[in-house]
Amino acid sequence: MGSAERSHTVDHGARSLTPGRSVALAIDALRHGWPIRLDGLVTLLPAETGFAPGASSHTMLISAARAATLKLANQREAAIPEAPVLIRGAEPFDLPLARALADPALDLRYPLKGPFVAEPIEHPASAATAMELARLAGILPAFLVDPEAAGEAQTVCAADLADWKDTAHLAVASRARLPVAACEEAEIVAFRSADDMREHVALVIGTQRSERAPLVRLHSECLTGDILGSLKCDCGPQLNAALRAMADEARAGGWGVLLYLRQEGRGVGLVNKLRAYQLQDQGFDTVDANNRLGLPSEARDFPVAARMLELLGVRAIRLMTNNPAKVEAL
Repeated sequence: MGSAERSHTVDHGARSLTPGRSVALAIDALRHGWPIRLDGLVTLLPAETGFAPGASSHTMLISAARAATLKLANQREAAIPEAPVLIRGAEPFDLPLARALADPALDLRYPLKGPFVAEPIEHPASAATAMELARLAGILPAFLVDPEAAGEAQTVCAADLADWKDTAHLAVASRARLPVAACEEAEIVAFRSADDMREHVALVIGTQRSERAPLVRLHSECLTGDILGSLKCDCGPQLNAALRAMADEARAGGWGVLLYLRQEGRGVGLVNKLRAYQLQDQGFDTVDANNRLGLPSEARDFPVAARMLELLGVRAIRLMTNNPAKVEAL
């Protein structure tokens, strides 16, 4: 990732924006297929959603997992686990080729024009931020680097991402009584951050009592399992079992809290989760499928759950989990 400036890139007033807002705008830009400019150093056009007729580049930025799938991990610059990889091809990358390199579903439809050589990355922090922004946008982590004819870019700084993720920005947005099938005595509480419009919710079962630690379950959003009854996971049954256990606890004089986190697909998003399902049908397990997509197998943000409990005034809990990462976060 070079540091060459491009005259077509503009600031969009980023200096007057809060750090969180610049990240929110960058995520929105990636979803729409518009370029972003990281730290004033490099312009990146998302391979999956990019909409820039004639855009091309001599280099691409991909994840380490995708580089390994493309058999590049034997090259020194592609051998660092979890570090983004900058690749150069025998000819410039256009968007169709970039998409084929990013999406394993296109492996057989679009012949790859190698060989590809991994090159040193001048700005590793910016590269890592690009990978995380792609995940937050729910797109495949692959970019054309400093592409010609990319158009205007949204400026964002790597340091802004930490501020955007700061759970201190999370606040209670609304709350209401919500009788549910498991227990009529229930309250729903919605949480929102000013710059992250994902709305996490807590369902409080029974009457909150400061002298008694509640049963608590962290449940990540799963449209296919929670709503559609998918047989590819047991998320729906786990959700219902947790609600029943909390209802039993409430009837015995206790209470429970279900934290429903808007982190579909273990944090990679619904579309990418469905892509992984397609690969699973070809014989890949969950981890291998995510790796082929260039995605982490686990990307959920559990500290947000700790902040939700803090805002509810909960200081002690009885956690329903066998996941050590959840235990550590709380």
